[in-house]
Amino acid sequence: MHSFEADAERIRLFVGCVENRSGESVIMAKTNGRTEDYGVSSIKVLKGLEPVKQRPGMYTLTDNPLHIIQEVVDNATDEVLAGFGSRISVTLHADGGITVEDNGRGIPVDMHPTEGKPTVEVVMTVLHAGGKFGGGGYAVSGGLHGVGISVVNALSTRVITTVRNQGYVWTTSFHNGGHIDQPLERGAETSETGTEQVFYPDPEIFETAHLEHTMPKTELYFQVIMIF
Repeated sequence: MHSFEADAERIRLFVGCVENRSGESVIMAKTNGRTEDYGVSSIKVLKGLEPVKQRPGMYTLTDNPLHIIQEVVDNATDEVLAGFGSRISVTLHADGGITVEDNGRGIPVDMHPTEGKPTVEVVMTVLHAGGKFGGGGYAVSGGLHGVGISVVNALSTRVITTVRNQGYVWTTSFHNGGHIDQPLERGAETSETGTEQVFYPDPEIFETAHLEHTMPKTELYFQVIMIF
């Protein structure tokens, strides 16, 4: 039977391997084999999208932004699967930006009943906020289940969200990981519905922020087959 000290040493060795591979500290700093003082001051509370920016690898792959592209596409896919949309377009821009557009219902823009701000802002800036929780959203859905688009926002230098519903075009934008750049504004009248997300993955987070234009084609091809 192994003693507790032996098991603790194995844990320390294992954590050391994790630290060496990830380049991030996953436990408190150690001095002579023991942790630093563990008190009230050592407990940090990360609010909003800060947890994502602090530990992006817990939420998505960080070698390239393909996964966060997929998350935005998943939101559009959910609208199609629910019967509210019929078209999804993905554009990779030369400047590194990505545009994902659908003709679904559009993210709601009314004031959220408990958060006191436009629902689209809540969806874009609050983790675990979306239509994939509870029984009234989607019968079938993919992605990170309500985490996806806010994670995309947190890991992007700029995001421009355009929503078409209630007879108008609505626009809001964010910068540097989810900070509001432009509050929600109502624009021109329209008879169309849908959502357009334009985002720029943060090059300080992703090893390769720019994707080759051919890279997502296989992923999206199989998704199109599954949808239609």
